[in-house]
Amino acid sequence: MPEMTDRPIAAPERRQLPTPPGLARRLVLVLAVATGVAVANNYYAQPLLEAIRRSFHSGPGEAGLIVTAAQIGYAVGLIFLLPLGDLIERRRLAVVMSLVCAGGLLAYAAAPDMGVLFAAAVLVGGTSVLAQVLVAFAASLAREAERGRIVGSVMSGLLLGILLARTVAGYIAQASSWRVVYVVAAGLTALVGLVSYFELPRFKEEGSLSYPAALSSVLQLFRNEPVLRRRSFYGFLSFGAFSVLWTTLAFLLSGAPYHYSTGTIGLFGLVGAAGAGMAQVGGRLADRGHQALVTLVTAAAILAAFVLLSAAPRDLAGLVVAVILLDLGCQGLHISNQSEIYKLAPKARSRVNAVYMTSYFIGGTVGSVGAALCYGAAGWGATAGIGMGFGGAAFLVSLGERRYSARRATL
Repeated sequence: MPEMTDRPIAAPERRQLPTPPGLARRLVLVLAVATGVAVANNYYAQPLLEAIRRSFHSGPGEAGLIVTAAQIGYAVGLIFLLPLGDLIERRRLAVVMSLVCAGGLLAYAAAPDMGVLFAAAVLVGGTSVLAQVLVAFAASLAREAERGRIVGSVMSGLLLGILLARTVAGYIAQASSWRVVYVVAAGLTALVGLVSYFELPRFKEEGSLSYPAALSSVLQLFRNEPVLRRRSFYGFLSFGAFSVLWTTLAFLLSGAPYHYSTGTIGLFGLVGAAGAGMAQVGGRLADRGHQALVTLVTAAAILAAFVLLSAAPRDLAGLVVAVILLDLGCQGLHISNQSEIYKLAPKARSRVNAVYMTSYFIGGTVGSVGAALCYGAAGWGATAGIGMGFGGAAFLVSLGERRYSARRATL
């Protein structure tokens, strides 16, 4: 059993690399928009679950598993596709993944039954890891002193994609049907592939690892990097909490006393848009060395959100405040995590991100499955209790973050 230390897994991973040229604003914008469009494909379903449930005459638990299927697909993509970003030319990878994802979205739109819908959700989820390929791409192109800010900017696009996906999906479905949402999404994703071909630079990491060796090194990174394990645990908890709310919110808002339409439910995506602003703030604070403070405050926000959701689920003002708190907390913690992990192995950023994001989406899967089953069996109170469990665990771990960081600095 190898000793757990803060030493890198291999000396070449940390050798001095040439200073990257930095990113022009146009390229940062392209990366942010492409990332947002890619990740949105995993979130269109959330405000549509009630409409999809009625379309196929299924129960809330079965419909809620659509979100779970997409997250399983995403986790598989993180394990088997994201490491390719360290092995092959990234622009080509982005183009191919965009086109395959567009095909999956068309299958989603044409699904005749829930079985086909689940399969399409897995395919779309798997190829939507394009978003993480692009985040790692931005981190590799950015200079050290600006990496937190650049990653924060690209993550702002990602977060806006998550949040606006719900609003756009709700209104398109209300004006036409939920199937049209996926036809539009397919067109946007194909457009991302076209823009990526013309706008992104060619980029390939140095090295000659084989694909099996790259997959094996992912496990080595997890075993040998304590920071990566700790930040992956935070990611597991934060996205688990995030998924608890957004998997079941459509059911809560479509019932008494709200009885909201899909369009109105989709508007709650805008309520959480403050989380995108937190990505920028979190990135800048990370560049200045305040990761421990960001971690503590954001974990506390997640816990506070679910305390409020548990106490007053039928109070609209309280619900809005809780959604804002949750998105601020989850996205701020996510940025703090990514700022830390991208310092670990400059030539293995896709694989480092694969470890982190796999843990992140396993948490999301656990959260969404638990929330869907608990809501169907015991209602909102049990669902909010799961969210408090995720938030409480993150907060308890974060209390020792400053001491942990100080101890690492002395090693």
